[in-house]
Amino acid sequence: MMQQSKRILKPVLNGLWNLPARGATSTTAAAPAKIEKTVNTVTILGRVGADPQLRGSQEHPVVTFSVATHTNYKYENGDWAQRTDWHRVVVFKPNLRDTVLEYLKKGQRTMVQGKITYGEITDQQGNQKTSTSIIADDVLFFRDSN
Repeated sequence: MMQQSKRILKPVLNGLWNLPARGATSTTAAAPAKIEKTVNTVTILGRVGADPQLRGSQEHPVVTFSVATHTNYKYENGDWAQRTDWHRVVVFKPNLRDTVLEYLKKGQRTMVQGKITYGEITDQQGNQKTSTSIIADDVLFFRDSN
């Protein structure tokens, strides 16, 4: 059975290595020997920290908002604690950007699917800070049942 699985999986895995990378650009004339498939996906479910804001320029608008997620854990003495993590979400897709800006509100429950990106932001004093953002591919809105 194991030998049969290897015969089936080997062509599948080899096929993944030969798939072209999405949005890939090359600076050399020769094609690389192997193109490796990678995955960068993230899904978070939490509450919106503040109303989304329109930023960027007229030519390159972007909507940003934050989402809080939390983890509950228990100490050895039996006490419970909660840790909150804040996630910066950016939306570039035009229709999604407009919908998020119009309908998503502070405190609303939301699920964001997208990819993580790392970069630097220069603040008003000229200091560079590292940033981690989720570039949203999809944002789901939930109504509270209260």
